[in-house]
Amino acid sequence: MTEPKLNLITTSSAAELPDPFDLAGLRLSQNFTETTGVKKLLTTVPVRKPNPQDFVRVHPSADYRADFAMIELKDEREEYIVRGRDLIGELAGEITPKTLFTAINRQNVVFLWPVRLPDPDGRQMEWHRSAREAAEIGTTRWVRVKANMALGGYEMFVAESAMAEPVWPEVTLQELIKLAFRDRLIETIDHPVIKRLRGLA
Repeated sequence: MTEPKLNLITTSSAAELPDPFDLAGLRLSQNFTETTGVKKLLTTVPVRKPNPQDFVRVHPSADYRADFAMIELKDEREEYIVRGRDLIGELAGEITPKTLFTAINRQNVVFLWPVRLPDPDGRQMEWHRSAREAAEIGTTRWVRVKANMALGGYEMFVAESAMAEPVWPEVTLQELIKLAFRDRLIETIDHPVIKRLRGLA
């Protein structure tokens, strides 16, 4: 009687099969984020000062900063942007001219940093002068900004260790402004914020 043949895998043929746990195939490449096919969408842009515990950078390009006529609601900590030369003239007593700097923190949160411009005669409070100085330093170095009430201005701290350069999103300043102020654009005199400031609402 003939014995059944056994299908045995020899040692030599087993060695030829690829090992699914081969580290060369498991390791992530240095640029793995570029090959995932996923792009993070920027949908929210805060308008605020840097948090006192955050190191931030400011976009070095002049294309990512500009001066605007703004109205600040201090209780709500909200900033509104005013559009239109005639409207700006009519609201002169309510408007504060500010520079909006494009900034980013270590968590890659992009925000617009409003800093008040000097008065027409060139005078400015130490708060505003030191904030502008910190924003300028932030164009080349990671900087942390902390209010010092006794000093009457902001203290600045630069990072002592080397930190990676920020990765800026591929959007224009106009797109950032549109996201930041989509619900906070004042174009007419009957805007709810204007009515509130004039005691009409």
